[in-house]
Amino acid sequence: MTETVEREVGRARPRKEDAHLITGQTTWTDNITVSGLLHFALLRSPMAHARLTRVDVSPALERPGVVAAFSGADLADGLASMPCVWPVTEDIVMPDHPPIAVDEVRHAGDPIAVVVARDRYAAADALEAIEVDYDPLPPVLDLEAALAEGAPLVHSDKGTNHCYTWPLKTGEDFDAVRQRAEVTLKRRYHQQRLIPNAMEPRAVVVTPVAASGEYTLYSSTQVPHILRVLMAMVTGIPEQKLRVIAPDVGGGFGSKLQVYGEEAIALAVARRLGRPVKWTESRSEGYLATHHGRGMIQDIEIAAMRDGTLLGLKVDLLVDMGAYLMLITPGTPLLGAFMYPGIYKMDAYDFTCTGVFTTRTPTDAYRGAGRPEATFAIERTMDELAAELGLDPVELRRRNWIRHEEFPYTAIAGLTYDSGNYEAATAKALELFDYDKLRAEQADRNERADTVRLGIGVSTYTEMCGLAPSRILKDLRYAAGGWEAATVRVLPTGKVEVVTGTSPHGQGHVTCWSQIAADVLGVPFDDVEVVHGDTLAAPQGMDTYGSRSLVVGGLAVHHAATKVVDKARKVAAHLLEASEQDLDFAGGVFSVKGSPEARKSIQEVAFETFSSHDLPDGMEPTINAEHLLDPDTFSYPHGTHLCAVEVDTETGATRIRSYVCVDDVGKVINPVIVEGQVHGGLAQGIAQALYEEAVYDEEGNLVSGTMADYLVPSAADLPDFVTDRTETPATSNALGVKGVGEAGTIASTPAVVNAVVDALRPLGVKDVRMPCTPERVWKAIEEARS
Repeated sequence: MTETVEREVGRARPRKEDAHLITGQTTWTDNITVSGLLHFALLRSPMAHARLTRVDVSPALERPGVVAAFSGADLADGLASMPCVWPVTEDIVMPDHPPIAVDEVRHAGDPIAVVVARDRYAAADALEAIEVDYDPLPPVLDLEAALAEGAPLVHSDKGTNHCYTWPLKTGEDFDAVRQRAEVTLKRRYHQQRLIPNAMEPRAVVVTPVAASGEYTLYSSTQVPHILRVLMAMVTGIPEQKLRVIAPDVGGGFGSKLQVYGEEAIALAVARRLGRPVKWTESRSEGYLATHHGRGMIQDIEIAAMRDGTLLGLKVDLLVDMGAYLMLITPGTPLLGAFMYPGIYKMDAYDFTCTGVFTTRTPTDAYRGAGRPEATFAIERTMDELAAELGLDPVELRRRNWIRHEEFPYTAIAGLTYDSGNYEAATAKALELFDYDKLRAEQADRNERADTVRLGIGVSTYTEMCGLAPSRILKDLRYAAGGWEAATVRVLPTGKVEVVTGTSPHGQGHVTCWSQIAADVLGVPFDDVEVVHGDTLAAPQGMDTYGSRSLVVGGLAVHHAATKVVDKARKVAAHLLEASEQDLDFAGGVFSVKGSPEARKSIQEVAFETFSSHDLPDGMEPTINAEHLLDPDTFSYPHGTHLCAVEVDTETGATRIRSYVCVDDVGKVINPVIVEGQVHGGLAQGIAQALYEEAVYDEEGNLVSGTMADYLVPSAADLPDFVTDRTETPATSNALGVKGVGEAGTIASTPAVVNAVVDALRPLGVKDVRMPCTPERVWKAIEEARS
């Protein structure tokens, strides 16, 4: 008999995953070793743009330990162009993207040749022996200049650096709204390029079985199922012969939501040699070859009345695609297209995004993927408008946001927000922040002309999570669907296996999915095991990105477990000689209404089904169930973030004094995991505001290509966070959950930059370009003074 168990959803459970992670009992891709394993290294272009007139790998074959060496031409016959699955317009320019360059290199870091050796060091050392002749071509770096007539071309066969233009116009005509506006404001913001820094670098291992033509590909990836499909297409290996495993993955943040050339090269080399091979990037190699994030110019115009009422918003983006279109490069900025109006009501919205090719590392998804850029633009602009109108920034937002009683609300960009309470989240944040007291201190410092100024930044946000209803993805010309799969199995001994199509890389899926399944089935939390990240063990899935894991993958687990209970009910009713309608189910036990002593636990039912001695006529001997969930809509978490900074006007140094955020992510499965996601997101958003930037010189060389040059903040560089939550359950799904993985990143960047500008506004400063380094802050002050 099963004892009543405490509800799991909402409990602050320690993560199941952590025991093996912190004791070193992990299987990172680079840990994998098999008999006969060879290692390969890649020679990468030191130039941003050049023709390859000669690539001679033969001298490398003379080096100790070297087994083979290949140029791009040697491998070209077996490899197709790398895939881009999001052709956002009919006339988009889609250049070929060879996994390894054959005739031309188009960014520093483009791979040119491969050396295979008995260890990674021998392979790396032999790269210097390869002889390459380059015919330099002009780099393409400036987005506006790249579109000018006569500009050098990244892809000469395409005749243009223009990739696509994608418009979205909703509501009234913006020009008409501008005419009746009492105030219009134009601002230009730069979203600098960011370089993802997962704890674990990318790595690939391929083990071939020559006799059967089968291959197992291990990769530090967020998307094993997507990787399998697309590698089959690129290499020609039949999909049923290709198994992809994502073992323990040490972070991704979008950088491993990708299908990389190195994975295709590994398969090609293993196929050519009939031997297992491994590649692991160095950190500096990853800075050149792992896709970058952000990278755009935002021209924003807002129209309003003198009382602060918003009338319309116009957004023009120039977005740096880099040298090639990777998996979802063109669509990444469009994920923000629907979010630029944020939580605000207005009459007109006019959005245009133009993609531009440059001779830099390709861009693609990075934590938030389009949504942080959108929130930054509207929240910076709202602060600018508040200053123009002489209004408190919070008051301006309050006058324009959607009120809680107006939900569900169809926003100007066309999305219907199902639930929210911006008033409650903001009120709690203001109280925790002690907003009025800080404003009084700020006024006092300004009055005294203190050399250290206090600034207060506000950011209110919402985002679209749970990517995505497949029918909407179809309308956006995305090649795949947005469904997710789960299978729940109750084993003969009563233990439970959950098989999920999501593939975690630090989010805590094993813990949360165990909590969800335990609650539905009424079994102990520790009796649930979660299987993931292996296309053989978990053959169906659309993987992990876009804060979709819980609101799509977790919901699939919930529904699959509910199906198990429904099937078990049929068996229990038969065994108890009662009708299904007469059975109660609680705490994992079926009991007959009015006769509680007549009972069967779900574990007992599972064993009876396994033995299949006494089943209802026509029933298969299983209560296991599968569910594929295609979400009906997105989910919309929201929140308010407040930041106070102190800026030394003599040195430009900026210090975050306090940071408060109140997020609403709907029903919470595990508070500890939510806190961890928020803290990590805050770190990355603050890093963009103050520290991180990929910098190229005029020749297209990445000059911030090491961790000595690219500033990733440590814990010592970050403030203590005060975090809290309000809870407005989603009405669009059975658990009432919303996404949380990207929230901190989306909201924090504008909160910090708004605070820096707010501190300096009395000195005449209206903007500081990110990252707000001491040098840039000091220069902004000096320019305003002059």
